[in-house]
Amino acid sequence: MVAVVAYWPQKEREIVMTKEHVLFYGGEFGYGFSNFASFAVTWQGRWAMTSEHHYQAAKFTRPDIVDAIYAANSAHDALKLAHHYTDLGYRRSDWDDVEKLRVMADILRHKLNQHPYIYKQLLASGGAEIIEDSPTDSFWGRGPDWHGHNHLGRLWMKLRAEALLARNANEP
Repeated sequence: MVAVVAYWPQKEREIVMTKEHVLFYGGEFGYGFSNFASFAVTWQGRWAMTSEHHYQAAKFTRPDIVDAIYAANSAHDALKLAHHYTDLGYRRSDWDDVEKLRVMADILRHKLNQHPYIYKQLLASGGAEIIEDSPTDSFWGRGPDWHGHNHLGRLWMKLRAEALLARNANEP
């Protein structure tokens, strides 16, 4: 496995990007794939500072809850608020069964279309498997045992395939 060394302010950090895998979670290559990355996104006519804000707000239908999540100072705060309102029983009843993957794919597509940098990074990942390197989230990421569903990585790979098809269709 060949690792790429990236130089970040104040420290040197080894990141994992091989021909086979792109692991993203924090500040490494592909950090823009994270919903916590500071890339503002307009989705359904509403601006948010991160895609996480949109995703968490989409879980609810009450305007006051949605507004509170959009007003959160960070993606982490948006997540905490969504957990709070979920614990109080306000989350949409169809969320887990129908909506979460569809909504996430749509938000990511908007993020990709609004940020050329992320588009460039996605294409630069080549044919590598994109993995959300979350040690705790087995639904969106790899999970603690590396047997997670990696739905976020899979959605990014689907978007990469769509982007490559569109790019190739537009080439003479």
